[in-house]
Amino acid sequence: MIPIIQREIERNNWISTKEFVDIIGIAGMTPGPIAVNSATFVGFKVNDLLGALSAMLGIMLPSFLCVIIIFKSLNKFKDHELNILIFKGIKAVVVGLIASAAISVSKTSLLIGYNARDFWVRLMEAPLEAVNLSAVIILILSLAALIKYKIHPILVILSSAVVGITVGSFY
Repeated sequence: MIPIIQREIERNNWISTKEFVDIIGIAGMTPGPIAVNSATFVGFKVNDLLGALSAMLGIMLPSFLCVIIIFKSLNKFKDHELNILIFKGIKAVVVGLIASAAISVSKTSLLIGYNARDFWVRLMEAPLEAVNLSAVIILILSLAALIKYKIHPILVILSSAVVGITVGSFY
């Protein structure tokens, strides 16, 4: 859902890409699905309470209705070979969508002025001016904490937020 939401936001110029990345970060820390939380926030930013309610219903209602309508059919044929193959394909698409969202958010978070035309020239000439070094360090430390030391993700998110706020206050 995140790439779809981002495409619509960019197409309609509702909020900046930086604001969207911030929303994804906040929505990931709050209870509930990221897509619903982020869409609700964007809706509120665009048109207050009515926008928030519209965005929330626009994200939730189609999926909810599809699940209700399709459930009986899928449940009836859950062991059918074609159904199993369909879900294998869907899993691959989901991985692609998650990777796409991760790349998109990474560009905005880790690179300074990514949308600028001269970004790649600046990256080659002065890489430290084109890359957000503190964000890259936080990323590496977070990955190490999650993968190597198996620290709980919520602790990693909270500590990353504290470090990000602390480092950001010095800039």
